[in-house]
Amino acid sequence: MTPERVAGSGFTEFTPDAIVRHPSLFGLRRDKDAKEVTLATPKSVPVPARASAPARGNAVKPLVFTDAMGIAAAERLGVRLTSPDKIVYEEGNITKAQLVAYYDAVAEPMLRHVAKRPLSLVRRPTGSSKPFFQKHDSGGFPDAFRKVQITDTTGPTDIYLYIDDAAGLVASVQMSALELHIWGSHIDKLEQADRIIFDIDPDEGLDFAATKQAAKDIRDRLAALGLTSFPMVTGGKGIHVIAPLRRTLEWPDIKQFCHDFAERLATDEPDRFTSNIRKAKRTGRMFVDYLRNERGATAVSPYSTRAKPGCPVATPLRWDEIDALPTANAFSLGEAAARAQGPDPWPEYFDLNQTVTKAMMKEVAGK
Repeated sequence: MTPERVAGSGFTEFTPDAIVRHPSLFGLRRDKDAKEVTLATPKSVPVPARASAPARGNAVKPLVFTDAMGIAAAERLGVRLTSPDKIVYEEGNITKAQLVAYYDAVAEPMLRHVAKRPLSLVRRPTGSSKPFFQKHDSGGFPDAFRKVQITDTTGPTDIYLYIDDAAGLVASVQMSALELHIWGSHIDKLEQADRIIFDIDPDEGLDFAATKQAAKDIRDRLAALGLTSFPMVTGGKGIHVIAPLRRTLEWPDIKQFCHDFAERLATDEPDRFTSNIRKAKRTGRMFVDYLRNERGATAVSPYSTRAKPGCPVATPLRWDEIDALPTANAFSLGEAAARAQGPDPWPEYFDLNQTVTKAMMKEVAGK
């Protein structure tokens, strides 16, 4: 049979017997003739281990990753790694194996934040034109991914994914995950939040200095309530301000507190902040995203790579490092990994005994 029409599809890889694994149909294409279609093959060229990044203060000597390091890590952790030399970030020529080597290097500090939390993944399998967001198990995931059944607020029960060790991080690379997003609670107490997060999302016209000042102002307002918080540049354009919590309150109360906190910011400084998610309401201001503080919502994990050119990394910082930072996407794989193996920028994070109290809730609600 002679092919007559062309369809676009995505898949993770070819199996040894030339069958595509995890295919998904994108639709028919009208821009290409069937006679023009050829078999896609992975690139195999020498590549550097890291993308370049802007100069900044408090710089560390970046680690360098090789394909051999990633292949060895996958073997040691018992994860089958296919096509290790496939380029996953064209800007910077970062390979699949180098990404494995990176996650192996940051596994210990990253797992303190990621392990045993329901995950959502941003994936870009071979053949996909753009990344997509996945929160449920679709089958075919390596055994290093664990599964948990969660009943959604709308009623149905679905199977979610989580990891609990370095093998899970490596398996995420094998499954073409470019970002790992985490719930604000653990699988053993899904209904009790153990952190809150305010994501500062600036309007396109604002420079990074405004975002940095906003993060410090949110820090100070939380501190005035009695909550210690920590900053993380997202690897995109914003900053997350994160406060760990004892698991005492359930999601409705947490969401209400965070909503009222954002509303108070917007009321007190309407020229700087908005709590309205609509971009039309964001002109010249910063959206304080409180919506990540509800059941099932996720936020990018510390030390996760981002599905953006050059492979920037979501990187935890000390508050005294914020001022010298030029952008929120300034940290490369090698730099983030070097920081992860140095002093913890959040040394008190897991030792704080704090929670949102009824008095705090009344204060932000203006009662």
